[in-house]
Amino acid sequence: MHDQVLNSPSAGADPQHGAPVLTVSGVGKTYVEPVLADVSLGLHAGQVLALTGENGAGKSTLSKIIGGLVEPTAGTMTLAGRPYAPHSRTDAESHGMRMVMQELNLLPTLSVAENLFLNRLPRRALGWIDRKRLADDARHAMAQVGLDAIDPDTLVGSLGIGHQQMVEIARNLIGDCRVLILDEPTAMLTAREVDLLFEQIARLKARGVALVYISHRLEELRCIAEQAAVLRDGRLVHAGPMDALTSDQLVTLMVGREIGERIDLGERRIGEVALKVEGMTRQPVVRDVSFHVCAGEIFGVSGLIGAGRTELMRLIYGADRADTGTISIARDGGPLRPVGVQSPSDAVKNGIALITEDRKGEGLLLSRPIAANVSLGNVGAVARHGIVDTRREAALAQRQIDAMRIRTSGPAQAVSELSGGNQQKVVIGRWLARDCSLLLFDEPTRGIDVGAKFDIYGLMGALAREGRALVVVSSDLRELMLICDRIGVMSAGRMTGVFDRATWTQDALLAAAFAGYAKREAMLHEPLAPDAKAPDNTLENDGSREQ
Repeated sequence: MHDQVLNSPSAGADPQHGAPVLTVSGVGKTYVEPVLADVSLGLHAGQVLALTGENGAGKSTLSKIIGGLVEPTAGTMTLAGRPYAPHSRTDAESHGMRMVMQELNLLPTLSVAENLFLNRLPRRALGWIDRKRLADDARHAMAQVGLDAIDPDTLVGSLGIGHQQMVEIARNLIGDCRVLILDEPTAMLTAREVDLLFEQIARLKARGVALVYISHRLEELRCIAEQAAVLRDGRLVHAGPMDALTSDQLVTLMVGREIGERIDLGERRIGEVALKVEGMTRQPVVRDVSFHVCAGEIFGVSGLIGAGRTELMRLIYGADRADTGTISIARDGGPLRPVGVQSPSDAVKNGIALITEDRKGEGLLLSRPIAANVSLGNVGAVARHGIVDTRREAALAQRQIDAMRIRTSGPAQAVSELSGGNQQKVVIGRWLARDCSLLLFDEPTRGIDVGAKFDIYGLMGALAREGRALVVVSSDLRELMLICDRIGVMSAGRMTGVFDRATWTQDALLAAAFAGYAKREAMLHEPLAPDAKAPDNTLENDGSREQ
């Protein structure tokens, strides 16, 4: 049953928070088909509303309507009791509405300081930029989100995605902020950065800022949100106090069915070695890494932020050139043979696929339809005499839509109109349409809801049963422990340990993740005393705070 204050914008004032600062009444949005219908909510100052639901449920669409990026096709809004209908993001920001979306809104060729104050650069006489004041202001803004160690003059494009996300958050906390929308803000953050973000949220609440917090990490929602609103298939199915719901109840509301905590990947036969990597090096990010993966095996790669996990995948795929190292592959039951992988095209020819962590920047053509994106790596299967047959292309895309359970109106729908999770499914579907024996998954479930995650896990199990070799990089250690046969741990560019189910524990995996940094510190400084603390690094996973 819906909570009256949240479900009805015309309801009376909350005795604790007063009248709603933002109301949403009967809001809907239709593209080819309705993606949002008759949503009504109220948000109070100093309150955090957890907005959750499966991918494609309408969370991002609702957020973009509130933030001025999308105009609704139905409904009205009020802000502080006055009609509110922003025509752009800039218009919304002028009213104190700020958004931190999954898609980063940064300019990589500008510095951190310039990105933070792009629309309000401090000026001196004759219009020159006051660089000293800009740097000082940037340091103050960066300190609030734990970026003290980064030079404000650093180019944003040289930062990792996690740090770029923190810059985006810092940018939106500058100036007057009445309502702040955070869309999956912790998907790319370490546990330490998450703690810093939560501290900032507490300060914003104390200032009377109203927050909408979108996340699939239910433990986070329970930590910071007073109210919960659940969307399913574009409709509001529940709104009420967060403490009245258990995590299991939230999941059931999101997906419309109960989901267990364990997964059965089915009977699998782990065969001979399908991939062997020896001495892979690209200084300073990857150093002398060797490991192997068998046919039918799911091999996980864990580690700290900046440990070299993504960089290792890019070297295997040929996206970056290695200094030294060899790759050997066995295909179709044959023996291991060294292969030259100097480019992604070489990797694809040798049956290697990479599902990148940056699906928007590197994995998709957002303005193009699903059919074009799926056929991108499968032109030979849809072309006749060198010309793409649109009927074949659409049929191929429809098979992947059905297999991946992609929520869409059809193969002709633009990928940009899909939710983040469904976009990720399009990327995976492209490679599944091609006969690749080795699949490299880099953060495959980042930004994907709990229901879709289990769909992906089941898909990985099916691929492994077919005899394909899978390498999975993930920031969620519990995820790797759930689905993998073995886990290799990267630390300071090296693989410091490989564990199987019989030998791994969370403590052992954490210790291996810190090992490379401790060794590097010992080489740079005097040996640590026996009771000295480990370096201040944190694993990028939900369980990393248990140290």
